[in-house]
Formats: sequence, structure tokens, C-alpha cells
Amino acid sequence: MPGSAQQMRRIGLFGGTFDPPHVGHLVTAVNVRHSLNLDVVLLMVANVPWQKQGTRLITPAIDRLAMVDAAVSEVPGLLAGRHEIDLGGDSYTADTLATLAGDYPGAELYTIIGDDAAAGLETWSRHEEVVALSQLVVVDRPGVPVELPDAIDWIRVEVPRLEVSSTDLRARFSDGRPLNYLVTEPVLDVIDARSLYGVNQ
Repeated sequence: MPGSAQQMRRIGLFGGTFDPPHVGHLVTAVNVRHSLNLDVVLLMVANVPWQKQGTRLITPAIDRLAMVDAAVSEVPGLLAGRHEIDLGGDSYTADTLATLAGDYPGAELYTIIGDDAAAGLETWSRHEEVVALSQLVVVDRPGVPVELPDAIDWIRVEVPRLEVSSTDLRARFSDGRPLNYLVTEPVLDVIDARSLYGVNQ
């Protein structure tokens, strides 16, 4: 469990598959932490991302956790979260928030999501619990306004718009194109050491 309850009173939850984690994830987490004065942002690695089941082969969770650990290793205020891996099975934000609320009683929890995910929040499993357990933070990209449901109390944080995605990065790996500056060097080291995405094969 990273940090003590006294050290972590304002906690951001930034969940994802992180397959692989890239600079866009880090820029988002750093900017939200600064804007909302959060003690920490947990980049929570999904164990089994239910939204993506059946769409493609997902890199094992323990490898994705190692990449996130490497990505945040030199970034103050960001930590890799393994709660969903420890819970096992499909990963649901409501379960993760309930676990964090138990681990850090009295802490303020902030769920950080993209504007596209926010627009479809009502399709989430037990989304009412997500709203009840945390303050929702929507990451806005400049020049890309998205209409959000009025019934939910949102905080909107604008972050720099970076055209980088994990899908594109996996394609770059398979094509042998460079990943420098899109993925941090420590993450590239993990990918190389574990022969992920076809590297060294």
C-alpha cells in the first residue's frame, strides 16, 4: 500500500490498461495533480479490462504493472497502483474506489477519466457507486469540447493535447519504428528486458 493515510489525503485514481504506458498518460496525471493539488495520482493498472475483452490480446497485467512502475519511477507524486491486480478478475472502478476508501479512510478520492469515457459513464458497471465514492475529474483536450451529462458534478481539467495512443505505439513496435520520446526510456528498458510486443523475438 503506497504511502500512509496521513500522507495521502487527496488521491487521484487514473485507471487504464497501460499497454504500454506513454508520455500522454504522464502528462495527464502530472497536470491533474498540479491543478487539483492532489497528494498523489495512482496510475491503476487494470487486471482484466472488461471494456477491451475479446478485442485483442492484452499484455499480462504483471508486465503492464512493471512498465507503469518504470514510467513513474522518476515522477514525483505519481505511483503505480496494483489494487486491481490484487483484487483479481475483471476490473471495475467501483470496486477499486471501495478498496481505496478502506485503505485510506477519510481521504478525498478523485476519479480521472477522459472526456470520451465521461460521455459514456452511464454505461459503466455500477457507475452510481463511482459517483458516490469519488469526485469525477474529466480531462479536456484543447479545442475538443465534449458534452457531458448535466446530472453529474464534474471537475474539468484542461491538459495539453498529445496525439499519442497505446494502439499506435503497439503498431510502431510491430513495424520497427522508433518509440523514443513517446515512451520513457525506463519503460523501453522493461519492454526490452521482457521481450514485450515482439521485441527480441
